[in-house]
Amino acid sequence: MTDSPKQRSTLTRYAWLSIAAALVTMALKAGAYLLTGSVGLLSDALESIVNLVGAIMLLSMLILAARPADDNHAYGHSKAEYFSSGFEGSLILIAAGSIIYTAIMRLINPKPLEQLGLGLLVLVIASLVNLGVSLIMRRAGKRHNAVSLTANSHHLMTDVWTSAGVLVGVGAVAITGWQPLDSIVAILAALNILWSGIKIVRESVYGLMDTALPQEDLDKIELTLEKYKCQGVEFHAVRTRLAGASKFVNMHVLVPNEWTVEHGHALLNQLESELKESLPNSNIFTHLEPLQDPTSYTDIEVC
Repeated sequence: MTDSPKQRSTLTRYAWLSIAAALVTMALKAGAYLLTGSVGLLSDALESIVNLVGAIMLLSMLILAARPADDNHAYGHSKAEYFSSGFEGSLILIAAGSIIYTAIMRLINPKPLEQLGLGLLVLVIASLVNLGVSLIMRRAGKRHNAVSLTANSHHLMTDVWTSAGVLVGVGAVAITGWQPLDSIVAILAALNILWSGIKIVRESVYGLMDTALPQEDLDKIELTLEKYKCQGVEFHAVRTRLAGASKFVNMHVLVPNEWTVEHGHALLNQLESELKESLPNSNIFTHLEPLQDPTSYTDIEVC
């Protein structure tokens, strides 16, 4: 089912949820760092600041993306969501670099950890908050085909994995007494964050460059067209692109010359209706042409 602009605007409640989670976890992790002095916990607290900035960006881009089409944006504003996901990916990369730098500095200048039990308990609570919000965002992103919510979900889940790494590192220090483990685990967690950020940025760039629909959607289009080919109808110049939550499909539809305009128009209406049913949030553009006219085949290449 296609979300209307009004329905899309309700997605901002997920951004507010993400902002609240970032504030809560930031306070908890900062407290845990102050209690223990762990560089791993400091790195985790720094990432929560990044989460907050990303959530604010998410809110602003969701508000923009929900705006209806206008004279200057005839195809809507859905691509704004890619700016949010790209921004979050960039923030993740910056956070990863900060964590690695801080961990290396702590390796050079080690500092003993304190009150580990209480600090780890606070971290577990913060991680559970992020985990719950991440799962909510992931389901919402999939249900509403919202790339920005999906990116935010990945971001929060990255935070969960980072916290898990910190728990291992700080726990290992508590058991073995070997101080460098805290920094080593923080660096390993940062590398995991780095890879996640690269993937999010790459997906955002693909979206801004009008990448074709995923193969699953292309297969649905082909399955629908096959039914009409049996009626003597042909297709060419089938082109697709993805823009945030919106999918765009363009094609030329070639029908027998003896068909009336009314007959051809009825076919296009039926075809577009079937495609929209199989591809939620899609915009279908068709161009009717006579099958036996040679000029119908002059505009089939991608320019």
